[in-house]
Amino acid sequence: MPVNDIDAPERVSADHLVPHIPGVIFQFHRARNGHMRFPYLEGGGVALKHIDRELLAENAGQLVEQLTGNDHPKIMSAIERSARWMLPLTTRFRLPFPQDKPHWIAVSAKPKPVVDGVQWNGIMMDISDQVSEEQRLRKLCDTDPLTQLPNRRKLMMHLTHVASLSARHGTPLSIMMIDIDHFKRLNDRWGHLHGDDVLKQLATYAQSLLRCEDMVARLGGEEFMVVLPLTPLQQCHALADRLRQAISVRDFGMGPGQVTLSIGVAEYRCGEPLTSLIERADQALYGAKDVGRDCVCHLR
Repeated sequence: MPVNDIDAPERVSADHLVPHIPGVIFQFHRARNGHMRFPYLEGGGVALKHIDRELLAENAGQLVEQLTGNDHPKIMSAIERSARWMLPLTTRFRLPFPQDKPHWIAVSAKPKPVVDGVQWNGIMMDISDQVSEEQRLRKLCDTDPLTQLPNRRKLMMHLTHVASLSARHGTPLSIMMIDIDHFKRLNDRWGHLHGDDVLKQLATYAQSLLRCEDMVARLGGEEFMVVLPLTPLQQCHALADRLRQAISVRDFGMGPGQVTLSIGVAEYRCGEPLTSLIERADQALYGAKDVGRDCVCHLR
C-alpha cells in the first residue's frame, strides 16, 4: 500500500519505532580538533542502560578509550580512513560492560562533511551471538575432535607464519614428527577406545612440556607434529628425547613400556620450502623406525 494511502492514525512515528529495532541508530560527530561526540544515540539492540547517553552527547572520547585490547587503535584508524576518503565506516569492536563480558558490536555508517568536521549517520548492532558462533565454527575447522589439538590445516598455517618470522629475523626453528610405535597392534590388543585414550593422553602430556609459543598438532592417525620457534636442532632433539622417555615409562592402563614413540627432528633452513623441512623430519622419523623404534633421529 502506498504511504500516502495510509490513514494518519495508522502511521507510526520514528520515535515510537526506534526503541524496538534490533540496533542503535546514531549520529557520530568528529570535530576538526579531534573532539568526538554522539549528538544522537537511540535504539534497543545494545544495552544502552549501561551507557550514559548525555555524557556521550558531549564527549565520546572516554568510551572509545575504554575499548578492549587492540580495538581502540583499530576503530580510530577506521574513523580516520572514513573521514579522509568519505568512505562508509564499517567495523566491529568489543564494548565493555560492567559485571559482564564485553559485547561484540558491529558498526555501519556513512560520513558526510559538515562545517566543523565530519558527521556519520549509522547503526550499531550487537553481534555477540554471531561472533560466538563464528568462533565455534572456526574451532571446529581448526581442531582435531579427539585430542582437541590443532589439526593439519591449523598447523600448516602456523608453520607458514613462524617460518616467515624465522627467515626474516634469522632465528632458529625446528620441528618434530612423532609416531606411536605399533599403534595398530595396540588397537587390536586393547581395543580402539583404549587407543583413543592413548592419543588423548599423549596430546595432553606433550602440551605440558611446551612453551606458549610452541604448537603440537595431530596430523592424523597416530602421527603428531610439534613446531618449536626459536629452537635450534640440538635443543629440539633433547626435548624430543625427554618426551620419548616419559612416554615409554608411562602406564596408560597397560603397564609401562607398552607405548613408545619414534621421533624425527629437523631444523628449518632459511628460505627452503616447508615441504622440504617436513620431508627431512619425515625421513628422520623413518630412520628412527629403521633402527628399532623408541628413539629420536635427525638427518646428518
